[in-house]
Order: sequence, then C-alpha cells, then structure tokens
Amino acid sequence: MDKYIIEGGRPLYGEVEIQSAKNAVLPLLAASVLTEERVVIRRCPRIADVLNMVQILGELGCKTGFEGDALIIDGADAANHEIPSALARELRSSVFLLGSVVARFGRARIAYPGGCDIGLRPVDLHLQGLRRLGVGVREEGGCIDCSCSGVRGAEIVLDCPSVGATENILLAAVTARGTTVIRNAAREPEIVDLQNFLNCMGGKIAGAGTSVIAVEGVRRLHGAEYTPLPDRIEAGTFLIAAAMCGGEIALRNAKSENLASLIHKLREISCKIHAKDDKIYIECGARRLSPKLVETSPYPGFPTDLQAPMTALACICEGSTVIVENLFETRFKHVPELIRMGADITVRGRSAFVRGVPRLHGADVCASDLRGGAALTLAAISAEGCSTVVDLGFVDRGYSDFEGKLRAAGARIRRVRV
Repeated sequence: MDKYIIEGGRPLYGEVEIQSAKNAVLPLLAASVLTEERVVIRRCPRIADVLNMVQILGELGCKTGFEGDALIIDGADAANHEIPSALARELRSSVFLLGSVVARFGRARIAYPGGCDIGLRPVDLHLQGLRRLGVGVREEGGCIDCSCSGVRGAEIVLDCPSVGATENILLAAVTARGTTVIRNAAREPEIVDLQNFLNCMGGKIAGAGTSVIAVEGVRRLHGAEYTPLPDRIEAGTFLIAAAMCGGEIALRNAKSENLASLIHKLREISCKIHAKDDKIYIECGARRLSPKLVETSPYPGFPTDLQAPMTALACICEGSTVIVENLFETRFKHVPELIRMGADITVRGRSAFVRGVPRLHGADVCASDLRGGAALTLAAISAEGCSTVVDLGFVDRGYSDFEGKLRAAGARIRRVRV
C-alpha cells in the first residue's frame, strides 16, 4: 500500500496535460470485443481501472498490448463469454461487457460488478434494456447469465438517464437485427464518444448527446483507430486544485464546453477562467467567495464525480455552502476526514452543510473511494502543515501520475510505500 506525504500551503503554477477520459475509455474497451479486427485506442491512460479492463479482455481471449501511449486490441481469437468474478468485482465498468459479449457470442456471464463503495448502483436498467433487445437474463448465485439467439432492435424508454445502461444498450444494439431507439438516454459527452467510436467501426448511430438515440443495426463491425475525448473529471479536479491553492495553471487537452457547470461555479467564487482551443486557463487569488449551492445532477448538470473535490473547496471559502448529492446516497465518506483537517461540515441525508474556515491544517487521512481520495489530496496540498493520505489504490483507479502532475505545478507531494 502507498501513501502521499504532503506539505501544504503552496500556490500552483504551470501546465498540466489532461489524460483521455477514464469514463470514455472503459466502454470503448468493451466495444472492442464486438470486432475480430484490430482496434487501437490512442492516448490510453494506464490507470488501474483501464488495466483491470485490459486484463478482462485478455481472459476473454483478446490479445492486448501497449505501444507507447496506444493500446492495441486484437479480438480475432476471443471465444470466452465468462467474465472472471475476481476481476468483475474490482471494476464497476465490467458490466459494460454484458452488451458487447452477448452481442458477439450469444451469451455472457458475469459476477455482480464492484468498484467504489459510494452507494447502491443497481444494474436493473441494464438488464431491462437487454431483455427488451431479446436477451434472456437469469440472476442467481451472485452472477448474471445472458443468452440469446440474436439481438433484435426495440424501443427502450429508460426510467432515468443512466449512463451505464445507455452505453450497454448501445453496445448490444449496434449489431442487432433492426432499429433500436433509446428514449430518456443519458447525454454525457462519454456517450457521444462511444457513438463516434462505434460509427468509426461501421456502426450507424445518431442522436448521442440528446435524450433520444437511434441505432440502425449492422451485420458486423470492423477495426478502428480512435483517440478518446479528454477527461473532464481530471480537468475539473485540477481546476478545483488551483481554486483551493491559488495561483495560475493551464490545462492542455481539455474541453471547456464539457465543464460548463463547474466553470460557472468557479467564476461565481471569483476565479478567472478562459479557454482557447484545447486549453483552459485559471487564475485564482487568496480570497474565495462561497458557492451558495452545489447540487449534483445528470449532464449537463454538476457532475457527481466532482462533488467531493468541490466539498473540499467549499471548506476554505468565505461563507457557507450547501452541497446536495442527488445521484449516490453514500458519497460523503470523505467528510469525516475533512473534519479531521479542521473543516466545519454537517451532513444530513443527501446534503452537506459546509461553513468555510480560514484554512485547513495537516492531518493523517484515509481515502475510501476514488473521488474522495482526490478531494483529500487537494485538501492536503492547500492545508497548513504536513498531511498523509493513505489507500491510494482508489486514486490510482482514475488518475494517472496524479502526484507527478501536482508536483510539476508546484505542490510538495511525494509517494512512498507503506
């Protein structure tokens, strides 16, 4: 197990290169199962979740390997329809493989997927969508078994705009017989990226980014080379880091249009932000006003994955902030650790009431999930004194060389083996 040792209180200056989006790359890797031809994912981040998914692809029979920053996947010999239980339980996004594996092999078996413990994330919408596409689904013994003689198109209305369910249905429907229409679809940029990737492979999909997506099934998909979109959550994390520490940083390979809700909040608290081409520039002084309300909601609303870092920022703003978490019921596990650092926070149900303090102080804290671990790291680099952050395995799931990028911007942070 590793930990960060951090001496806080220094402003951030410099440039940070943003990785390709974790939440885009994982469904693209699932999509690679749909073809027997070679797939190349360029600028593929070597984060724990991606490496876990690559290992699952290998267990299915795909040949995989990195060439520089490009991941090469050859699915010609893939034949296994069972996703290993141990790997599935480590990675929530393994559930995306249900749609692609059953579409290619006519059957799929997976243990209930794992990931961060941030509350209930049922797969009911995934399974309902697959059933509508003619897939038989049986749940027993902690596993999901899917089978069909051929996926067929259907009209599917999602009860809520689930990102994962939308992606799983797309993966199953792209080679189905007939046309599929998904209503109340998720609108996240990562959905658009999956559509673009599948269309590069020969798919016929339109409407991603809106609430209605139409899929005209094709007989087969071919190989493709593709560069995923930049990671809006990593970019948002570094914008919040600059707001907490003060200073001036530029983010390369970042799309400001995918971060409109966060940028609005940061401008509200007196940060100066402008964007040009694929760069976002942020300048922040020592005085930060308090965002009055931060409420998570599906895209284009405020992202749940930035709620924890935003809570850390609110701790050192002038005034009070109400943080409302609408998507996951246990996503405040970072709060007790922030309180150890001097934060003044009260949690009631899905809301956190944050009263700003002049500064946080160093403490020994423990990450309990991916974005909470990032939030504690930001709190530590902005705090007065020395801190340690342990259980970095969570942080490694979503950030590539997080400490190196922070250190290059001026933070005093190092990683050591416990």
